[in-house]
Amino acid sequence: MSSFKNAIPRRAHKERAQPQARKKFGLLEKHKDYVVRATAFHKKEQTLQKLKEKAAFRNPDEFYFKMVKTKTVDGVHKLESQANKYTPEELMLMKTQDIGYILQKVQSEKKKIEKLTAMLHSLDNKPSNKRVYYAEDREEAEELASKASERGNLAASENLPSSIRRKTATSYRELEARKSRVRDLEKVYMDMAMQKELQKSGRKRKLREEELVNPTTKPVFKWRQERKR
Repeated sequence: MSSFKNAIPRRAHKERAQPQARKKFGLLEKHKDYVVRATAFHKKEQTLQKLKEKAAFRNPDEFYFKMVKTKTVDGVHKLESQANKYTPEELMLMKTQDIGYILQKVQSEKKKIEKLTAMLHSLDNKPSNKRVYYAEDREEAEELASKASERGNLAASENLPSSIRRKTATSYRELEARKSRVRDLEKVYMDMAMQKELQKSGRKRKLREEELVNPTTKPVFKWRQERKR
């Protein structure tokens, strides 16, 4: 009987809308809206209850180090300034580790460039059949050499399949991108090395433009000579 009962079409009863007299109060809250609002309210209520219980059972002799490292401003806990968190020795060590990572990436990129360059060089310099041409003078010899080189380049490019040509072009683009990345990394390495040297002890000064033999856009420093004990 239940299956026949469910097979009979019924009218879908909809929730009523906001009455005309109450249009000024906005949309009428539906049951699903009430469920969401009630769930959020009870969640906040449970959180407050847990916090009250935690405060009620708190140990009055409890201590942790943030109690002396924070202060309350308008009821909000704020940490102390972290400007002098590390000593100069610790900062120097972190700078050294960063420079070591950059140097490692530079060396890795250079090895990849060498490998890619060797592969492309082997593709470009394929062995070809040798022909001997005889010329009467130097001008004719140069003309024959230029024609032979053009003919060889055209033959090599025509004999290669389209897929190989596309891969070769992609490899050349990758090679240029890696070279650009190496230049950027070397620039970063030089800047970090300069910052590390400036952090070391010793009298130094920045050279003026008229003192430079080869003026550059980057600052140049000179360290005063000190007698080593």
